[in-house]
Amino acid sequence: MTIRLTDLGKAVLETEYAVRGPIVARAAELEKQGREIIYCNIGNPQSLGQKALTWNRQILALCEYPALMELAPGAFPSDVVETAKAILGGSKHGLGAYSESRGVRFIREAVAEFILERDHIGVDPDAIFLTDGASKGVQTILRLLIGKPSDGIMVPIPQYPLYSATITLYEGRMVPYYLDEANGWKLSRVMLESSLAKAKAEGTEVKAICVINPGNPTGAVLDETNIAMIIDFAKAHGLSILADEVYQENIYLPGDEFVSFAKVLHQADAKDVSLFSFHSCSKGFLGECGVRGGYFEYRNVPEDVAAQILKLQSVSLCANLAGQAATYAMVRPPKPGMPSYAQYAAEKKGILDTLKQRAILLAEGLNKVEGITCNVIAGAMYAFPCVTLPAGRTDFEYAMALLEQTGICVVPGSGFGQAEGTAHFRTTILPPTEKIQKVVEALGAFHRSFK
Repeated sequence: MTIRLTDLGKAVLETEYAVRGPIVARAAELEKQGREIIYCNIGNPQSLGQKALTWNRQILALCEYPALMELAPGAFPSDVVETAKAILGGSKHGLGAYSESRGVRFIREAVAEFILERDHIGVDPDAIFLTDGASKGVQTILRLLIGKPSDGIMVPIPQYPLYSATITLYEGRMVPYYLDEANGWKLSRVMLESSLAKAKAEGTEVKAICVINPGNPTGAVLDETNIAMIIDFAKAHGLSILADEVYQENIYLPGDEFVSFAKVLHQADAKDVSLFSFHSCSKGFLGECGVRGGYFEYRNVPEDVAAQILKLQSVSLCANLAGQAATYAMVRPPKPGMPSYAQYAAEKKGILDTLKQRAILLAEGLNKVEGITCNVIAGAMYAFPCVTLPAGRTDFEYAMALLEQTGICVVPGSGFGQAEGTAHFRTTILPPTEKIQKVVEALGAFHRSFK
């Protein structure tokens, strides 16, 4: 007898992942029929025309096929060749062999130096794990924390559905805490305390709080004071912190800056708060989503718990080696004076400047449409505008109709969570600038006609 739907576990059946849900499936059908689709549903830069950094791709090319160094002498800058040789030497057996479960130590040491240079704090390379993108790291730590159905994880609303989907799959409880849309999507201690108290009253044992900074889907950037408040909250209630920091390069407003949870935790000397920080090659200005490279670092984790993390990672043997090499390229970019520096700096600036321009165009354009309000996009790659809908209509119906009529694919706000009585959608700022303008114009015309 073939497997049936009824044979599957309840947790699998109840798991949902909005950014690749039925609207995206319908978009694929329309595209097969010859319709032009503008995919604004997921942060996938290279699928929307962003070019890979030359530095990254040259290093990956030589690591994947070292013979190129002999077959094409002089075809690659000397710093690229030296970097590729260093990665291959550090991996000992090249990209075709397993590494240790934490990842190649040489690369983990480079990540540690990156964190040291960024935060000016000490780092243990053995507290760093290289992963297949940040998502795999998040899933590992959630698997570690959720031990029974009454275990809960605090998650921001709106959130990136990786968290709700994984918590459901691991049969835990998602404990929502609402971000303040009227105050630039910031967090407040009052809202955190209220969320925690409600969860405890329902019999939930809250284990950790997840924070996404810069925010996905909100685009908000937390300042040091807000981060310190969150750490103090976690300390007061015995919670671990999961800091999703994959958009740390995507800061667009003058005066804003990325501040890591690790840095503020160190400054607060909060040794009794366990912290798990995540970063990825997929976001920032790199956009290497398909390579699947990233890492997580933990702090203030006892040795016996750290051993369990290593065990969990060992089940998958190791992260893919190309992703590990891409992570090295991310944390060890060319320095001034190196042959590749000028091109690297120009490509990086070009990407970030363009994203900043698109963030402004999108937010300003949407705010000109009556019935749509959008906060300033301070960081990351997304907007989460609020829309006024006709009575009885849902954000899902809105997003599906938008797709059918205009070819623009966005995600309904309900897939990320939203305050009761409100409706939103998430869109990326990644389409080419001329398409961003087309998206804004088409959205305005659609919204005015939606009934």
